[in-house]
Amino acid sequence: MREILVVDLDHTLLKSDMLFESFWSAFSRNWRSPFRSMLALSEGKAALKHYLADVAQIDVTMLPYDDEVIAYIRAWRASGGRTALVTATDDKIAQSIADHLKFFDEVHGSNGSENLKGPNKARFLIETYGEKQFSYIGDSQADLDVWKHAKRAITVNLSSALRAKASSVADEVEHLTTHTSRPIAYFMAVRPHQWLKNALVFLPMLAAHQLDGPTFMVSLLAFVAFCLIASSVYIVNDLLDLGADRAHPRKRERPFAAGSIPIASGMWMAVGLLGIGAVIAVLLGPAFFGVLLGYYILTTGYSLYLKRRIIVDICVLAGLYTARIVAGGAATGIPLSVWLLAFSIFFFLSLAAVKRQAELVDSARRGKLKATGRGYHTEDLPIISMISISAGYVAVLVMALYVNSPAVTELYNHPEALWGACTILLYWITRTVLLAHRGAMHDDPLVYAAKDRISQACFLGSLAFVVAGAVL
Repeated sequence: MREILVVDLDHTLLKSDMLFESFWSAFSRNWRSPFRSMLALSEGKAALKHYLADVAQIDVTMLPYDDEVIAYIRAWRASGGRTALVTATDDKIAQSIADHLKFFDEVHGSNGSENLKGPNKARFLIETYGEKQFSYIGDSQADLDVWKHAKRAITVNLSSALRAKASSVADEVEHLTTHTSRPIAYFMAVRPHQWLKNALVFLPMLAAHQLDGPTFMVSLLAFVAFCLIASSVYIVNDLLDLGADRAHPRKRERPFAAGSIPIASGMWMAVGLLGIGAVIAVLLGPAFFGVLLGYYILTTGYSLYLKRRIIVDICVLAGLYTARIVAGGAATGIPLSVWLLAFSIFFFLSLAAVKRQAELVDSARRGKLKATGRGYHTEDLPIISMISISAGYVAVLVMALYVNSPAVTELYNHPEALWGACTILLYWITRTVLLAHRGAMHDDPLVYAAKDRISQACFLGSLAFVVAGAVL
């Protein structure tokens, strides 16, 4: 019989790190958990892992396992070898993973007092199996302490430098490359397709017809700052939503949920984007910085708590859209008209409701009674649909009243041309709600509209009527 194959968990069997997985899971459930984690860490890393294992809610069936490593383990067992999962992850989580996979003969993890990593793991393996009496598959610098005492070293996705070190300390070495980090995954993690929303910072400039160079440059800087801050928020939101995203047919392909990017890298990305965006915001003045700070606080509150509160979540989403318009006015110093604010509040309330409507329709089609990570039930669909359509129609009404107001004559030579834009908007809102009802809507209606040919035609048609009213 072959010697036992000892398998590491983080970034070996799993494309992720259970310490960070459990931290973000605990954080998503209770915003106080980071502070309690610091108290637990004061007693050692093993104590921290034990605390997080107790408070986190990890669905081990949805974790991003490395299929090639699993195939290697199954082949080892098929040839008559035994297998053991030995990991620095808390033994409670390690046992749950082993119970799910069903191909480990033994399971050993950190126990709350000893962190089973590096020298500690090497000592444990020597005491349990004997010097050079086991093969070990791992992935990191810390595993060098183990490989020097193993009969055979199997490495997973090591850099060339670490491969050389592993070869120098082990008698037999086998190198596996199961996947490589792709730069495009990092780019996708910041959700560049969502930057379209941040173009709303240009709206005060356009609505006031103040199209000079300096105003455009200030608006452009505001746009860049908003993109950086928003991307930081998206990363944090993805880390908080790892479990919910993995349960979703499309969101499970997001880089962090799929294990394409280490969670630790995402944490550094979020901090870096936030810092650069904050510097630009400060340069644009205290008013813009204040709006951006409020946006960040509100979005963080949304990610941690408000998104699970019915109706409140829709109102917050509408407010976050409107905040971009307010930020554009704060950056350029252009006063915002009550017409623009009223229109934006109702229009974006409609879009936020469409977003929830699409999620509920998707949940209903998959046989789920409740949208994952949300407070809505599929029975709420009629109410959400009514909010979508009624808020959208009120937005069109506000625009129609604006066309007949004294204020419009100051900006448009032929304001009656704006009636064409009202008509198109009425059609687009009705069609969007209908598509969401049929389950044909993207999770985000603005992203859907950017790719939809009819929506693009509606935008160009509305723009043509606005330009005609202002220029002709």
